[in-house]
Amino acid sequence: MNVPDVPDMLWSGWGDPARATPLPDTVTGLLRDLLGIRPRATAPVALDTLPVPASPLTGAARRALCEAVGGDEHVRTDAESRVRRTRGKSTPDLLRIRRGDVTDVPAAVVLPADHDEVLAVLRACAAHGLAVVPFGGGTSVVGGLAPERRRPFVALDLRRMNRLLALDPVSRTATLQPGLRAPRAEALLAEHGFTLGHFPQSYEWATLGGFAAARSSGQASAGYGRFDEMVLGLTLATPEGTLEAGRAPRSAAGPDLRQLVLGSEGAFGVITSLTVRLRPLPRTRRYEGWRFASFEEGATALRRLAQDGPRPTVLRLSDETETLVGLAQPDAIGSPDSRRDTGCLAIAGYEGTEEDTAHRGRRAADVLRACGGTFLGEEPGERWAHGRYAAPYLRDALLDAGAFVETLETAAFWSRLPGLYTAVREALTTTLTAAGTPPLVMCHISHVYENGASLYFTVVSAQGEDPVAHWEPAKRAANEAIGAAGGTISHHHGVGTDHREGYVREAGPLGVEALRAVKRRLDPAGLLNPGILLPLD
Repeated sequence: MNVPDVPDMLWSGWGDPARATPLPDTVTGLLRDLLGIRPRATAPVALDTLPVPASPLTGAARRALCEAVGGDEHVRTDAESRVRRTRGKSTPDLLRIRRGDVTDVPAAVVLPADHDEVLAVLRACAAHGLAVVPFGGGTSVVGGLAPERRRPFVALDLRRMNRLLALDPVSRTATLQPGLRAPRAEALLAEHGFTLGHFPQSYEWATLGGFAAARSSGQASAGYGRFDEMVLGLTLATPEGTLEAGRAPRSAAGPDLRQLVLGSEGAFGVITSLTVRLRPLPRTRRYEGWRFASFEEGATALRRLAQDGPRPTVLRLSDETETLVGLAQPDAIGSPDSRRDTGCLAIAGYEGTEEDTAHRGRRAADVLRACGGTFLGEEPGERWAHGRYAAPYLRDALLDAGAFVETLETAAFWSRLPGLYTAVREALTTTLTAAGTPPLVMCHISHVYENGASLYFTVVSAQGEDPVAHWEPAKRAANEAIGAAGGTISHHHGVGTDHREGYVREAGPLGVEALRAVKRRLDPAGLLNPGILLPLD
């Protein structure tokens, strides 16, 4: 089944411009009084004034690309198409594009329709010395769409690869193309009574291929699992041919080649189809709020549920600062209700049959109360569910108001989590305060496992004279603190370029050389997303 084309995201921000809302006056005043934030003196540049250079694509290269994808209309070299595929949506990405920096603009945007056309594009790019950056929803927040610029590159936009190829209701699996955006994939599966259950904050704009390439984790991961756990099989197009991986739910036939592709961020090949496991559509969904006196107390409660059950479908905990500010419920920022509760807000959600959700909810409530939790009713949980995709829009409004706001995340074993939490907060606070812009650092536990959990930090400060340069030392200090405290450099955002050095340290010299060997075999000319995931030789 083909689905219609979808609109592009706002080129200088997140999502649908119609959904953007300015900050309430109460928040603007708080930013001024607490952090010394003032509106920027200059407005962002307009799209039609960006100094976009002419495409360096040669006539011969363009003809080869057009032949690969079946026509001129699927190879775009106009300025707007190229700007809209420039970088991703991290705060530094947005600040650069807002000030007119288009140094990472692709030479062309190429839109293949199927696996064979992707292979043909890779052959054409190899013949004409072009690098290739796979482009899904453009939601990367770790520099995953800005390759090393040693040669011109094309953005390989997969939006035409947007079909549900097969569905097996007996096995509860579906095979889908990578360019499907998550809401459309859910709609197609819902017609057959199924869901993926994958709802990350990028859900409204991200694609299935992007989920796999970056090892995405959704907000309901406690119940449905991470996206990489959902992938049972995949097809990868590489400059050296086709790689198929996964033909059964589990196998002992050697190392699992899927794991080479999942999380590879387009550096080894282009994912052209995914076979994923499905779950029945839940008959009921219910979310509720709980208050804990401290982050430590709340974390203990979450660990109890993660280890001994019953495990809710959604389980998350905001620290005292995030709860006080109201970021635990982004659509309520600035309202009196957002600051009525002290302590830490936890959200527990239950999806499934009415009988199952009621049973799990009662048993989980016993655990949460035994750990010191106070039941707040369903209103905080329902408000979180209603506003759970609002935070990126809030980030844009904060940037417009002159604030710098960025997120970062990590994960560790439960025993290391308190030290990791403290180390990252101290690294960010010390570095930004020394630069003259004391920050507000907030955190929540976003995903839980039997053996550990993730920490998701949000940082707000004044922008400084050069916001991008201002952030780099703080980000570097946070990355170093994560490594020293025993955390992983990324839990679900991926590596890109922002975490590349941390990933190299985490993988170790032998691990990096093993990955380089895979890269050389699948992509000997180094065409695919050069400098992403691994440093160039």
